[in-house]
Amino acid sequence: MDERERKIDELLTRGVAEVIGLDHLRSRLLAGERLRVKLGIDPTSPNIHLGRSVALLKLRDFQELGCQVVFIVGNFTGLIGDTSDKESERPMLDQATVEFNMGSYFEQAGKVLDMESSERHFNAEWLRDLGYQEIGEQADAFSLHEFISRENIRKRLDAGRRVSLREVLYPLMQGYDSVQVRADVEVGGTDQRFNILAGRTLQARYDQEPQDVLTVNLIPGTDGRKMSSSWGNTVNLSDEPNDMLGKLMSIPDEEIVTYLVHATRVPMADVTVMESGMKDGSLNPRDAKMRLAKEIVRMYHGEGAAAAAEEYFVTAFSKREIPSEIPEWCPTYGANENLESFIARIGLAKSKTEARSKISQGGVSIDGDRAEVGTLVLTKELHDGKVLKVGKRGFVRIVFC
Repeated sequence: MDERERKIDELLTRGVAEVIGLDHLRSRLLAGERLRVKLGIDPTSPNIHLGRSVALLKLRDFQELGCQVVFIVGNFTGLIGDTSDKESERPMLDQATVEFNMGSYFEQAGKVLDMESSERHFNAEWLRDLGYQEIGEQADAFSLHEFISRENIRKRLDAGRRVSLREVLYPLMQGYDSVQVRADVEVGGTDQRFNILAGRTLQARYDQEPQDVLTVNLIPGTDGRKMSSSWGNTVNLSDEPNDMLGKLMSIPDEEIVTYLVHATRVPMADVTVMESGMKDGSLNPRDAKMRLAKEIVRMYHGEGAAAAAEEYFVTAFSKREIPSEIPEWCPTYGANENLESFIARIGLAKSKTEARSKISQGGVSIDGDRAEVGTLVLTKELHDGKVLKVGKRGFVRIVFC
């Protein structure tokens, strides 16, 4: 097997759940065709996370084989909302939220893709002006039975929960994206299978050759559930190096290989050796996890940042020492401030209620002394210059202004 064949084989297998049109796609890749490979991402959050990077990395693999990447930001589909992976109806987003969320999507995608050679689109370009006649003709290609047979839709209907007509239209819109960009291949998560197949149906209706389909596996987030912005269990491509590495070091040991396979391009031979080492006890999972974490930080921030993040983690958590450089925060207006309010205000908790919960769980300390639940007020006499630690990664020096 030559190097190109090896790359094609890995592209079609690594982290892949299914390829529809496998032999057709492989033969075209072996022939060196410049295929148009599509991926669309809705801006439901300002951040692209590692779960999305699985498909982005697959796009880069196609790109390195000489294919034309077509990256679509769904600024129109994002308004409508896709409930493919949801157990309830996704609320519609307003235009301002979508525009804010998508502000740096091309920049974030550029951490993985060569954006200069990538074709970029917003799908409002063609979806915003569609009329009822064309939408009706597109809808005629599908039956209602096909839509309600989807597992999550059927569960909602059986439970008596609402399914809006808007949701029925979403697959048409994603499918029409494929028509507009004349996609040869579409990449997406397993939760997108129905929507991607809709693209094949519509392409045939518009006298185009139906696209081949490559679906990638979904990876778990930091809490074990599917990585999702809605659940806040994400590792984001834009996370700071220290935070990114810290999050990755918190994933369960059993997910190390999953992350190595899907979210990195560490050679599969190395992944196999690491997996065997963890199974036979010759490799400590913590060391494997550190290699994983450093590799991902390196991918998005560079070698220097990865080394510095490792040093920070070892110093702050493994040796239980305070990092040499930590941010300083002043209690409100230099006066006394309740600890719970302070923690919430500086962003180490989402609210005073969450801050109170962190304190009650023993996750808050001041200069190593555990903070107790109550109305602790920060004062210059007792707390000036001391280090507040919240959770595993939050360090702040209290400095009265």
